[in-house]
Amino acid sequence: MFRFIVRRVTGLVLVMVGVSIITFILAHLVPVDPAAAALGQNAREEQIAAYREQLGLDRPVVEQYFTYMSRLLRGDLGVSIRTRRPVADDLRDFLPATLELSLAALLVSLFFGIPLGMAAALRRNSWVDAFARLLALVGGSIPIFYLGLLLIGIFYRQLRWLPGPGRLDSTMNPPDFVTGLYTLDALLTGNWEVLQSTLYHLILPAITLGYFSTAVLLRMTRSAMLEVLSQDYVRTAHAKGLARHFVVWRHALRNALPPILTTIGVTFGSLLSGAVLTETIFNWPGLGRYATTSVTSLDFPAVMGVTLVAAVVYPLVNTLVDIAYTFVDPRIRVQ
Repeated sequence: MFRFIVRRVTGLVLVMVGVSIITFILAHLVPVDPAAAALGQNAREEQIAAYREQLGLDRPVVEQYFTYMSRLLRGDLGVSIRTRRPVADDLRDFLPATLELSLAALLVSLFFGIPLGMAAALRRNSWVDAFARLLALVGGSIPIFYLGLLLIGIFYRQLRWLPGPGRLDSTMNPPDFVTGLYTLDALLTGNWEVLQSTLYHLILPAITLGYFSTAVLLRMTRSAMLEVLSQDYVRTAHAKGLARHFVVWRHALRNALPPILTTIGVTFGSLLSGAVLTETIFNWPGLGRYATTSVTSLDFPAVMGVTLVAAVVYPLVNTLVDIAYTFVDPRIRVQ
């Protein structure tokens, strides 16, 4: 296990180096001066030149990259051209909101995807199976932006059941900072009013972001369960007279978990790094909105910081999934 983790950490470092090189090159291929874009149209040439020198953009590209990497090794992601703050501070402010939204969306996927997938497999070719497959088909087809706008129009504009965009009611102050996750911070500090408001604001964006992954998880659960239910040891367990629920939960689901775990890992990685549209629609102050504004303003350090965070998420989640395999199925051993 120790050698496996060391290899994965080494691979993660190599992935980050490769991503940093590709992102750095692509960012500098854009034929626009970020210093001029940051200062605006009324800036004079000498002001732009001074700002470019301050940012180090007047140096050769190779020198800029090695300067960036030397700072990165010290934990310095640079200073944002747009916000004039350290990128690490910006990420510390915006990442918890995206993490909270992604975890809520993952809970939606787990709550609906796995039970519906199991029900569809256990009642194959019934109306339950047909409904689950229709739900998965619609979930894989409907665009996120359309679903988000539809939910806002129905549950906020028409029915007034749920609050509109935002992370918290405008009349409330955020809870005392502990982790940056409003729900957890409100729970830890005993701020029940803020906790209720935060949970209400989470419902619509979590459903919007988690609906597509729910469809993916539903299809994978159904497929994995159908394959396991056709195995000889499951038929033998039924022939021995074991209770149906015991066979399903003890034998079938446990052996179907490895591909389901893989789907959950990939789903969470995509949720965390792909929340741009959802955060834009619901005015959610997360990493997706920060990345969008950084790209449009040619904020190279911020774009690099967001890209490195996304590059870390996938290998890290995959490593955790590989380790979880050994607890779910003792036959699997990491090498």
